[in-house]
Amino acid sequence: MNPPKRLRSTGDEEETPTSGKEEGGAVDVSIVMPMYNASCWLDECLQAILHQDYTGTMELSVFDDASTDDSRTVVEGWKERLEERGISVVISGHNSSQPRGVGYAKNKAVSQSCGQYLCFQDADDVMLPQRVGLQHDASVLHPHSLIGCQVQRVPEGSTERYTRWINMISQDQLLTQVYTSHGPTVVMPTWFCSRNWYLKVGPFDEGGMGVPEDLIFFYQSLRQGGGMARVDQCLLVYRYHEKATTHSVTEETIWNLRVDFLQERVLSQWESFTIWNAGKQGRKLYRSLSPTNQKKVKAFCDVDENKIQKGFYTYEDSEQRPKPKVPVLHYKDASAPFIICVKLDMTGGVLEENLNSLQLKEGTDYYHFN
Repeated sequence: MNPPKRLRSTGDEEETPTSGKEEGGAVDVSIVMPMYNASCWLDECLQAILHQDYTGTMELSVFDDASTDDSRTVVEGWKERLEERGISVVISGHNSSQPRGVGYAKNKAVSQSCGQYLCFQDADDVMLPQRVGLQHDASVLHPHSLIGCQVQRVPEGSTERYTRWINMISQDQLLTQVYTSHGPTVVMPTWFCSRNWYLKVGPFDEGGMGVPEDLIFFYQSLRQGGGMARVDQCLLVYRYHEKATTHSVTEETIWNLRVDFLQERVLSQWESFTIWNAGKQGRKLYRSLSPTNQKKVKAFCDVDENKIQKGFYTYEDSEQRPKPKVPVLHYKDASAPFIICVKLDMTGGVLEENLNSLQLKEGTDYYHFN
């Protein structure tokens, strides 16, 4: 059967997807690739897809989000080579004046695909040969989980702390450290999941520029009872560059989502708690809490003698009279549970030593927020 001819679009209409695959035939894994002005990275990305050692059936589903470079031409130039390797290729897109955003493009790429499992691939990253095979095996074992993997960051040394966190946190911490400013503990460019799980959790938020669609989906997956798992092998070259869509999301947007999720999942279960950090970040968290949760803050704690000697923090912006005053204690005098507002991996191990000295269990006695 000949593939359907592509319908050329006018205005900002979308095209009918073009496919070299016979209608109705499901495949094992769809590689889902949203694309926007990725021309300079595509050859390396597509070459890596061609070299996957996975022995099941695969397709590549690309949705072009109004690229203005020759991304589309580059992908079409790879179509024949990929199909000779047995990887069917589905391509569509739109040509409106503005991109509609990563969430929209991911949803379109998923909806035109037919794999039982979905391997999310950013057009500027490079998968290692074992990625699809190893993550597919993990996803079969964990059908209600987002599966990630370890990464190699390029350029080397960029986002060093973040990369170390991605690769080194434990399986338990994949669930306990979901409130930190690093975002999803299983990072989006490494995601692999069953189609059924995507359909239960999704679709991605389509708010466009400035919307952290990955964090929203990640939190929704947890709300649905989903798990997280990481293949402890480097399966992706994860590229850092200034054009990445991540940079369009403001810190404040992420902060608000994290605070809301922390209140929903943790603070609602606690009668009282201590904020570990009497400085700027701890006070900002306090001010961001609902009035109900502000009342649960029994103290701030710190190691800085200057802050401790002040004795308390006064919430000057409060409409309450008298204004709330929260004690500031040395951490050894404070009591669990704690929300830790000190950046991980930034104190030369001092924070970790202090937590260990109190014999506290992460996920029960404390959660990291920063």
